[in-house]
Amino acid sequence: MKQTIQDNKFVELTYRVVDQKTGSVLTTVEFPLGYVHGSNQVLAPRVMAELEGRFAGDTISVPIDCTDLYGPRDESLVITDLIENVPADYREVGTRIVMENDKGQTKSFLVTRMDDKTLTIDGNHPLCGRKVVFELEVLSVRDATDEEIIAGGKVDRGPDIGGLPTRPI
Repeated sequence: MKQTIQDNKFVELTYRVVDQKTGSVLTTVEFPLGYVHGSNQVLAPRVMAELEGRFAGDTISVPIDCTDLYGPRDESLVITDLIENVPADYREVGTRIVMENDKGQTKSFLVTRMDDKTLTIDGNHPLCGRKVVFELEVLSVRDATDEEIIAGGKVDRGPDIGGLPTRPI
């Protein structure tokens, strides 16, 4: 009898995130993501709710308005400056820059554009303001072990070192 996804079940799945407007694939998770359902919120709450009651082999599509997850886009977090004012280490699209304000709070920015004269960084989440579809495939569902329930996912053992006790890594 097939097991259904519910609390304390170990689930493995793959997924991809597709932009609803353009159809572009934004993220693909090809290697199985394993978690204990009900113990670990690895995906958006709406996606987790849609997985409830599903079986291994099921595929589902869950539309998500990312504004609900990350809030509205804030254009004041988009900053363009002359490239000469930016350290050379940060002059590559895709580079993550962590900045600190005068209160010691940090904020992560991503280099999103660059040309010969300017560089633009964006402090909004990359999915902010987008409507996406999570397309998931459930690979397996089984009872989670007590250790997995406590950890919220798979517990990997260290290498066998000649009969000495090993601890999870």
